[in-house]
Amino acid sequence: MGLVIVTVTMNAAIDRTLSVPNFQRGQRHRASQGLTLPGGKGINIARALKLLDVPVVATGLAGGRTGVRIVEELTAEAILNDFVRIAEESRTSTAVVDPTNATYTEINEWGPHVQPEELELLLEKLHYLARDAELVVFAGTLPRGVADGFYAEAIRDLTRRGVQAVLDSEGLPLRLGIEAEPFLVSPNQREAESLVGQEFHDDQDFGLALEDVADQGARNVLITEETRCFARLREKRTVRQFRVSGPTLEPLSTVGAGDVLLAAFLAAHLEGRPPEEALRLAVAAGSASTLEVGAGRFDPREAARLLPGVEVVELEAVAIEG
Repeated sequence: MGLVIVTVTMNAAIDRTLSVPNFQRGQRHRASQGLTLPGGKGINIARALKLLDVPVVATGLAGGRTGVRIVEELTAEAILNDFVRIAEESRTSTAVVDPTNATYTEINEWGPHVQPEELELLLEKLHYLARDAELVVFAGTLPRGVADGFYAEAIRDLTRRGVQAVLDSEGLPLRLGIEAEPFLVSPNQREAESLVGQEFHDDQDFGLALEDVADQGARNVLITEETRCFARLREKRTVRQFRVSGPTLEPLSTVGAGDVLLAAFLAAHLEGRPPEEALRLAVAAGSASTLEVGAGRFDPREAARLLPGVEVVELEAVAIEG
């Protein structure tokens, strides 16, 4: 079976998630639960795709003992991976989840400094893996030593090779990457607000933001939140915009919910599902992930149970000229 989706994690990590009820700064606590997983947004997406039985390979950069552990634990999860080993140590990140107050606190290390020759090895590997890929997903922040325009250059290179790219990042790498006209960009609300320069308060704000991000270059746009999303999707010669909301839940952890939502949307899209159905499945999966600790984890049976409670509202349709 050929590879369907390749995920690229430039700043892979070992993610430690601690569940601490009634967490307070400056106090001593005892965690009620702990979980350690290889992470980074691309890895989270690969994990969710694996749960959805979508053929996927995770690639990126992994260094030092932490990098060895990332690769070993991905292999233990039966997630196909092919990382470039680099000299400096990959990062470790910690999330403190407070189930009592439904909050989480993230502490992320900067990560390694990447050398030019290491980056060149990754690009060569990506060229090889992309030959059998229907989609390549670039997700997460860039480590030190990698130019802000890396995603944009990689997306343009894949486009020349006839491979569609998906981008989920932030800041200048996201802005420059959008200008390379990827198939889909998937910022969260905070990242999208930074892109358009204003906060969102209602459907009109989100709708205008979808148009703004599309005008910057993205062919399709998905703005994600923990249990809902706004989408602008091209369908033949028409653009359709949606608001999709999941059922009200008491979340255990929202870390990585947007990654699961994106993974489920891509899986449904590749199956040829209609936009409404793909978005409904995506939000159901993202909602189910909030009931689990650990980014990229969710129970597909729980997602199926939540599916009838997902509301899809079409905001507008726009005809494309020319």
